[in-house]
Amino acid sequence: MILTVTLNAAIDKRYVVSGAREGEVNRVLTCTYTPGGKGLNVSKPASIAGANVVATGFVGGHAGDYIVDSLKPFGITSKFYRLDAESRSCINIWDEEKKIQTEYLEPGFTVSENEFEEFLKYFTELVKDADVVTMSGSVPKGLDGTSYQKLVAVVKEAGKKVILDTSGELLRMGIEAKPTMVKPNIDEIRMLTGRACDSREELIDAAKEIHAKGVEVVVISLGADGSLAVCESGVYQAIVPKIDAVNTVGCGDSMIAGFALGFEEGLSIEGTLRRASAISAAAAMREETGFFVKEDMENLFGNIEIKKIQ
Repeated sequence: MILTVTLNAAIDKRYVVSGAREGEVNRVLTCTYTPGGKGLNVSKPASIAGANVVATGFVGGHAGDYIVDSLKPFGITSKFYRLDAESRSCINIWDEEKKIQTEYLEPGFTVSENEFEEFLKYFTELVKDADVVTMSGSVPKGLDGTSYQKLVAVVKEAGKKVILDTSGELLRMGIEAKPTMVKPNIDEIRMLTGRACDSREELIDAAKEIHAKGVEVVVISLGADGSLAVCESGVYQAIVPKIDAVNTVGCGDSMIAGFALGFEEGLSIEGTLRRASAISAAAAMREETGFFVKEDMENLFGNIEIKKIQ
């Protein structure tokens, strides 16, 4: 079972407009509503790929009810910790004419220290049945940089694999607990190592520095150039064929889902990186965030090149 953690779950609202004008009334051409937050954007593709997925974190109010109900068609089991306050919404606006994407992310509710301590106890029980745990995104107001550090420690103590995908102090402090995998972007890896990372070689050296601190796999996205993975057996690059991207929001989360699947199934790093890259690219081909079509993934899979570069 894959357990996904979304501490700041949301309703993702995607508006499609054409030629939006600031300061004026703009008509929305189409709108879609989906359960969101980075952790749930891991849950959905993992479930589509065939995994048994349990989603946890915090939800509250009518919006929280919507999030839970909306996960049911995906076959995802919801085991959220409920609060009285209302869950947030995140708005993504795609302008068809300008080809520009704009996001507005609500801050969400505040979680008290006592509520987080109770969640820790609840989470500890959930971890017992998990093979892999993923933790993604921001945390609600009231929580600090130690939040993921404490959750990672719970998973490590249980002897399970854990993927941490966050940023800033949450990432820096979370790494101290030695998660199985992290996926920093270039800005984040600069923050973590103090290196300029202006070349592929510098990026690899920075990733090796993080790996040496006890993180088994360090993955870095290179955008159109694919991604790098640094681990005990070497350094690998995934090269993905050119695609017609429709919506790139959540593609990094889809990649996390692919890694979780690979870890759960015991695949090699090459097989895991190929699976993760194919799911991520397939997700970019569809308008709905955190969604892909298996046929797209299968068509891409054989055309992804995995190179061992060190």
